[in-house]
Amino acid sequence: MKIVILGTAYPYRGGLAAFNERLAREYQDQGHEVEIYTFTHQYPDFLFPGKTQYSTEAAPENLHIIRKVHSYNPFNWIKVGREIARKKPDLMITKFWLPFMAPCFGTIARMVRRNKHTRIISILDNVIPHEHRIGDKMFVKYFIKPTQGFVAMSKSVLQDLRLFTQDKPAVFSPHPLYDHYGERLPKEKALQLLNLNPEFRYVLFFGFIRTYKGLDLLFSAFADQRLKESNIKLLVAGEFYGDSAPYLKQIKDLQIEDKVELHTDFIPDSEVNRFFSAADIVAQPYKTATQSGVTQIAFHFEKPMLVTNVGGLAEIVPHGKIGYVVEPDSQQIADALCDFFEHQRESAYEANIAEEKKKYSWQKFVKAIHQL
Repeated sequence: MKIVILGTAYPYRGGLAAFNERLAREYQDQGHEVEIYTFTHQYPDFLFPGKTQYSTEAAPENLHIIRKVHSYNPFNWIKVGREIARKKPDLMITKFWLPFMAPCFGTIARMVRRNKHTRIISILDNVIPHEHRIGDKMFVKYFIKPTQGFVAMSKSVLQDLRLFTQDKPAVFSPHPLYDHYGERLPKEKALQLLNLNPEFRYVLFFGFIRTYKGLDLLFSAFADQRLKESNIKLLVAGEFYGDSAPYLKQIKDLQIEDKVELHTDFIPDSEVNRFFSAADIVAQPYKTATQSGVTQIAFHFEKPMLVTNVGGLAEIVPHGKIGYVVEPDSQQIADALCDFFEHQRESAYEANIAEEKKKYSWQKFVKAIHQL
């Protein structure tokens, strides 16, 4: 088939780009012809909360990435839509995560549908965003109308979709593994590369730091006397998306400065394996969620997880088998971490993860798209 993927890709950074590029490679491995249409302008600078939108790493090899989409220029949407329509791809896949992108993606989809050939499918990270804004529902409706089918990566997102459309075909297929971050390193080597003391055990919080991800709950958990007196530290790896001051003040107020290791620059792809290899367990204390790519990185590196019972996180982390599912409560988080380390559950959970992660292959994900 001829396939167009519409969404984030290099030179942009982060999980969205990683997903689209990995999906393109899977299709190419199966013999299909793939182009990724990505942005010349993704967000206006004043809407972007991080330091930069761009990757500092080399461009991915053997991917056909076309930079032509301007997310907030309506004339561009029509031009790009007509261009894709003329190419008559058999399939166009949009990766939807934010209502801000709905006018752009919705207009391009309308243009492409005019060729009466291309099937238009959307992979949904979210339908209703974590951080609500005026106009969200109107924009989502505009995006949904020209799209012919949907792949939701969590059951909660599938339920949200049904608030907007009852009749369009949609399937649930969980987020596949992020398996392109290299091999797991020996823990001693990873700790050395990160200049971390090997006498300590490490709980990893990974990814952009946003309010809904609940890092404050994790800090409060580390104020628990059992953790304060232990050889366990919290390793925070990810860029602040917002004001860092409340987090730094909380660390000081809780007197846990010696329990927290902060690596709050953006973590490039080439260094991701260091953090996961150094960790004993990965914590995602989210207050709200749909699904998370961090879980799928943890699966790849076969690391036990602690997640909260929100959105779709509990769907893929069987409690007591590969980790813990707790409520978004600092006391429950502290209890689970103490149980993990006191009862030395790491090796048993890792053995279970090796089997559990087989469910999340890219081949299965692509098969779900084709069935749809």
